[in-house]
Amino acid sequence: MSANSSDVLFILLGAIMILAMHAGFAFLELGTVRKKNQVNALVKILTDFAVSAIAYFFIGYGIAYGVHFFGPAAEMTQNHGFELVKFFFLLTFAAAIPAIVSGGIAERAKFHPQSAATFLLVGFIYPFFEGMMWNNNFGVQDLFKAWFGAPFHDFAGSVVVHAVGGWIGLAAVLHLGARRGRYNKEGRVAAHPPSSIPFLALGAWILIVGWFGFNVMSAQKIEGISGLVAMNSLMAMVGGTLVATFVGKNDPGFIHNGPLAGLVAVCAGSDIMHPLGALIVGGIAGGMFVYLFTITQNKWKIDDVLGVWPLHGICGAWGGIAAGIFGSKAFGGIGGVSILAQIVGTLMGISIAFVGGYIVYGVLKKTVGIRLSDEEEFNGADLSIHQISASPERETNW
Repeated sequence: MSANSSDVLFILLGAIMILAMHAGFAFLELGTVRKKNQVNALVKILTDFAVSAIAYFFIGYGIAYGVHFFGPAAEMTQNHGFELVKFFFLLTFAAAIPAIVSGGIAERAKFHPQSAATFLLVGFIYPFFEGMMWNNNFGVQDLFKAWFGAPFHDFAGSVVVHAVGGWIGLAAVLHLGARRGRYNKEGRVAAHPPSSIPFLALGAWILIVGWFGFNVMSAQKIEGISGLVAMNSLMAMVGGTLVATFVGKNDPGFIHNGPLAGLVAVCAGSDIMHPLGALIVGGIAGGMFVYLFTITQNKWKIDDVLGVWPLHGICGAWGGIAAGIFGSKAFGGIGGVSILAQIVGTLMGISIAFVGGYIVYGVLKKTVGIRLSDEEEFNGADLSIHQISASPERETNW
C-alpha cells in the first residue's frame, strides 16, 4: 500500500487518541466500582493493553491481515513505516476488547487468569472475525456481496469491536456469577453504588473525546478523511446523552453512559448516514442502554457491573443493523449497504464472540479458576491482589 508521511502522521495521531481512550475505560470503571476495587480497575486496563500488544503482534495481526514483522527493520521503513503505525492503530482497537470485558467482570475476577483470557481473545477470537470483515478473509465479504448485493459495512467497529467485546463480556459474567451480596436468597437486589461519580464522568469524557479518533481516523489515510464522520459522531453522542438523561430520570451514571451508547451505535455507519439519522441512531441506543441495564441488573440478575453487554453488546449490534437502515438512500444516507448483509454480519459477530468467549472463560474456570475467594472479594481486589488500597486512610498507621 502506497502511503506518504502525512498518512503516517494521520494514522499515528488516531492511534494515540484511541490509546488515550484506554484511560477513559480505566476511570469509567474506577468510578463505577466500590473503593476497595479502584486500584485493580486501573491496573487491569494497563496490564491488559500490554498483554494485548504481545498477543496481537505475534499472533492476532497475522491472523487478521496476514502481515508479520519478523523481517529486517530496514524493510519496515517502506512508505515511512506506514504498516507499523497501522498495526499500532489497529492494536488500540483490539485492546478495547479486554477493556470492555474488564468492566463487566469487575470486583470479583482473578488477575492473572484474566490476563490469560486477554491473550487468547486478542490473539485468536477477535482477529478471526476482524479478518473476515475488514480483510475479506475466507472470502466472506465477497459472499455477502454476491448474496445480498453489498458487503457487510462496519466503518469503525460497532460490531467488529464493540458488539464482539460486549458479547464476550456477557459470557465472562455468566461464568463468574454475581458479586457476593448483590442478590439475596429472596431475590432482592442489594445496591452497590458507584464510588466516585466525578471519576466516572472523567472516564466518559476521555472516551468521548478519543472517539473522534476512533471514528474519523478509521479512514486510515488522510485522503479518506470525512467531516461527515465527525458530524455523525457528534450527533449520535448528543442523541444518546439526551435520551439517556430523560429515560434515566437524571441519573448521572446513565447520563454519562448515554453518549457512549450513541457513539458505539454510530461507528458502523458514521461514514454513510445523514446527521439526522445519526441523531436518531444515537438516541435509540441511549434509551436501549438505560432500559436493558435496568432489566439485566434487577430482573435477570446478571451482575454486569458497568453494563458492558447492554452498552457495547446490544448497542453495537444495533449499530451494525442501523447502518443498513439509516445508511440507505431511502433514509438520507449515501447507500451501498444491504440490510440483510448487516443483519447476517452482526449475527455472525455475536455468535463468534459469545461462543469464543464462553469457551475461553469456561476452560480457564475449570483449570485455574477465574474468581476470587469469598474472603478476597470481601477485602477487595486492591488489597487481595495488589496489597495496597486507593485510599490512604484504609492503611494501618504504625
